[in-house]
Amino acid sequence: MCDFSLQSVRSRPAQVGDKLVTQDFGTGTRGFAASDDRGLAVCVLPGTELAFADNVACLPAGLLGWKTKTMAHKTAIFRQVNKDKMAAHHDALEFPDGHTVLLTLLCEGQAATVLQLPAKPTTAQEAREQERVGYVG
Repeated sequence: MCDFSLQSVRSRPAQVGDKLVTQDFGTGTRGFAASDDRGLAVCVLPGTELAFADNVACLPAGLLGWKTKTMAHKTAIFRQVNKDKMAAHHDALEFPDGHTVLLTLLCEGQAATVLQLPAKPTTAQEAREQERVGYVG
């Protein structure tokens, strides 16, 4: 249910009200963990709304990347990107200003709360949009 690189980690689906923390699981990626069990990955569906305790901090990137980048937002919607590429990170956050950041690029230890899960799909198209890339059910 989580990104392909978290399939070997204990996991469960996200629920409204969950307290999460960004965590490096030692598998080559970061994801969301339960705040009371940092070894338990919490898998989030595309369209889930999240609120962070503080503005979201991202790892430095690029050739001159040495300073942590902080987004000017505390809320985001979980999305999946790079769906056509199997060997790529798919989990991302879309911020209110339209910027999208891969979840694996978030700094570790940031607290977030699940505000809302996506609506249940009513059409085949909506169901396809909520499918997780790499899901092994």
